[in-house]
Amino acid sequence: MPALCLALGAAIAALGADVAELRWTHSVQKTEWRETWRATGDGLRIERAAVQGSGAGMEPGEGAMLERGFWVWRPQRPPQPEIILTRSGFTGSDWQICIDGVCRTVGSYFPGSAPDENVTLRPCP
Repeated sequence: MPALCLALGAAIAALGADVAELRWTHSVQKTEWRETWRATGDGLRIERAAVQGSGAGMEPGEGAMLERGFWVWRPQRPPQPEIILTRSGFTGSDWQICIDGVCRTVGSYFPGSAPDENVTLRPCP
């Protein structure tokens, strides 16, 4: 089974797992968004999405159910070759990668990286 990696330029950080949850806070709405991604032989497959509320382009998807304060649904998207995590020093928070309930900021995988350097999530080579 493929595993997940983060890439920043030529630097690669292997996550040691095939499933991870991405979390971020919308810069305007200040609501949290979560997506669970799995590395497969076809690329990255989204398994679940969740959002705390709606507004400013953060509408719950079709069939969403309210669970513990989040609207949760299963997006129907084809596998993606990679996910670009656009970072900004102006939002006040970084993306989080959560594996087995343990969360770390994307920047912690690349010490010394600038808060506006984009990072890519993809299956490990």
